Amino acid sequence: MALPLPPFFKRKTDRICHAGEPSSLPTLSSQRLNLCWIDHADVDSIYRIYSDNDVMRFSTRTPFNHQDDAHIYIESIHQGFNDGKLFQWGICLKGSQKLIGTCTLSDISSAQGRAEVGFAIASESWGKGYGREAMNTLIKHAFSELGLRRLEADVDPHNARCLKSLEILGFKREGYLRQRWLVAGELQDSVMLGLLKSEYQSENAGAETRNISASVSLE
Repeated sequence: MALPLPPFFKRKTDRICHAGEPSSLPTLSSQRLNLCWIDHADVDSIYRIYSDNDVMRFSTRTPFNHQDDAHIYIESIHQGFNDGKLFQWGICLKGSQKLIGTCTLSDISSAQGRAEVGFAIASESWGKGYGREAMNTLIKHAFSELGLRRLEADVDPHNARCLKSLEILGFKREGYLRQRWLVAGELQDSVMLGLLKSEYQSENAGAETRNISASVSLE
């Protein structure tokens, strides 16, 4: 059962918006998923995901210990949105409002046209391609609607599942940073990956051409 909402937390409807400014992130859709705004009503799902040791194994933060941690985390998501530096969506299956994960654009720089990406999927939903599908939707939005030209990812070198997903999406390894993070007393290295808008568009255009050619050959 969710704990009562602490009085100092603001819901998205409490946000004061300037003229022409969006009050929340847009909902993005793929074949099986909706990427949606995260609110305090999602606290149970956020706590379930981010308190799971398996999900957080390669994260730069430690697992949540209490549901209040999830409330504070959601508030930080809203603050990041207000500042224009963090856009974090919840991931839901179509037809459901229960979050099975999140995907993120962080350290957004409109001036430089870049941001860092990340995602987390509840362990019970692993192995179904949801993370890759959500990230592909996020990448399209970042390059088309947000006008970014470069996306970056910072991944633990032991996180083979994440590295594979990002490389399938077109990310390229650009560097290896030793002892970049100190998490719970343990030093962690980082693999740095990058994806350019021009590369992503070129790869997708090639895939569409191949699909059209295959369709024609079957007629």
